[in-house]
Amino acid sequence: MEDTYYRLFGTKPSQKVHSPLEPNDNPELDTSELLDDEWTRKYQSLIGSAQWIISIGRFDIAVHVMTLSSFRAMPRQGHLDRIKRVYAYLIKFRRGTIRFRTEMPDVTDFEFPKRDWHDTPFYDSKEEYPTNLPTPRGNPVLMTTYVDANLGHDKISGKSCTGVLHFLNKTPFDWFSKKQGTVETATFGSENVAARTALEQIKANKLALMHLGVPIQDTPILLGDNKSVVDGNTQPKGKLHKRHLMLSYNFVREAVASGALRFSHIDGDINCADVLSKHWAHGKVWHLLKPVLFWMGDTMNIEERKSGDID
Repeated sequence: MEDTYYRLFGTKPSQKVHSPLEPNDNPELDTSELLDDEWTRKYQSLIGSAQWIISIGRFDIAVHVMTLSSFRAMPRQGHLDRIKRVYAYLIKFRRGTIRFRTEMPDVTDFEFPKRDWHDTPFYDSKEEYPTNLPTPRGNPVLMTTYVDANLGHDKISGKSCTGVLHFLNKTPFDWFSKKQGTVETATFGSENVAARTALEQIKANKLALMHLGVPIQDTPILLGDNKSVVDGNTQPKGKLHKRHLMLSYNFVREAVASGALRFSHIDGDINCADVLSKHWAHGKVWHLLKPVLFWMGDTMNIEERKSGDID
């Protein structure tokens, strides 16, 4: 990759880069000159290659490439400089890869209080299963999903960004970063839309695992850092005051009431989905990225060691 970078740009990548983009960068506000046809094609190729890199495990650049891919038709010089920075980051942190951790996670710190849904429309809701599932075999897995939304991610369109990171036991296996289809005026709205998206993916992933004969332990867990959204979706007497969120809101509430989902609040500092929803700073997310992408050595010792070098 470093040789390709030098061939394209005639310089070596910067070694001072510690994140794919500057924290809270807004490429949509760039007003530099438009690229000519030749460099536009190169930009499009770089975006395509970066998307492939994301698909094989480097989800730490997903939100940045998602943002920059919006300008493939008419990229500017500033956008080219930003994708160069993304590749410089990949070259500097070249050893990033999915670290497999198959042990069952400890979820005792999360709160999943049982609620009485009898006086709600969801009191008799039940999770439906296919009738032609194979007999589960092998070791059981627990599905855990982190979700987050970045309100007003795009300063021009006003659209928020949804970030979702799925785990089987302690290993990430699926991720999602995309701008939402509607403009939300408050964090409550964007987080509700993100929760619905995460639940849709949880249902699809669970169904795929069941058809593969994978034994699933207990109910899938969804973790978010917006307490208002978590409380509103898990408390039977929660009320919604924004009618355009009705479907997303009730979709999640029905899953919680039927026992198909456990939804709990976590602190934003430990929400892994932040990596997929915001243009982050290295110091803010390194403690989240290191265990799943940059741990060196036996991951069985990951709880014991508190520091280590990636090089």
